[in-house]
Amino acid sequence: MIDTTAKVLDHYNGAGITERLKSALAVIIPDGQPLTVDELAPLDQFHIRGMLATNELASVANVVPETRVLDVGCGIGGPARSLAATFGCKVTGVDLSPAFIDAANYLTQRCGLSNKVTFQVGNALQLPFEDAGFDIIFLQHVAMNIPDRSALYLEVARVLRSGGRFVTYDLVLREGDVEYPVPWARDPSTSFLMTENDTRLTLGQAGFTPVLWRDDTETALEWFKRMSAGTSPNGLNLGIVMGPKMRETTDNLSRNLRDGRLGLLSAILKRD
Repeated sequence: MIDTTAKVLDHYNGAGITERLKSALAVIIPDGQPLTVDELAPLDQFHIRGMLATNELASVANVVPETRVLDVGCGIGGPARSLAATFGCKVTGVDLSPAFIDAANYLTQRCGLSNKVTFQVGNALQLPFEDAGFDIIFLQHVAMNIPDRSALYLEVARVLRSGGRFVTYDLVLREGDVEYPVPWARDPSTSFLMTENDTRLTLGQAGFTPVLWRDDTETALEWFKRMSAGTSPNGLNLGIVMGPKMRETTDNLSRNLRDGRLGLLSAILKRD
């Protein structure tokens, strides 16, 4: 497990990321001036359909200003900032990468959201929070990097209050061998995909009952088509965060979905 965790952390090695972000953002807005979540969206959303997907699921899960939200695997904080800005709730983000957390704090301060969004370094299998401390927990394009899915879902259940909602938005395994590299892994050694049926079974064993269970593969493919036809109006993109191979890995992800090797699952579950 330690070796796997180290490999995953290396894959998301964000060394120097805050400085790269400052340089990229300075082209459109000088350092020190405020940013908006919409301006940052092209580079701070690490999941298919970005803010659209997060906000749609948050609406169905009934996020309101009083909701205590945890974003597990928060990256550089894009979804957490989007939730706070859109729904007025307070959000805590946790991520394995210290560099990502540093960047998340910087961008959140630039957006004027530090009073609503906080971040800390942590492992999804050992969340640094008390039992039943959150009303809703988000897990978006994270589970594929975690080999012990049962332990992950049990840990989510531990920090979620009884009756709370678990929003999981992840890729599932279908037919055939996945083509690598993909955004979350260079090769199979850090990719731990599960089928949709096994995912549902494991969630049930952890005490979760589905409220929403939806195959969003076709919606994802339509989104990829639109994205390939245009570019970000401000020139920002995920390559600033994830490096020059981001286009190759994203193309492979789209191809895996198109060829039926992968599917995209949107689910909201209630903790028993």
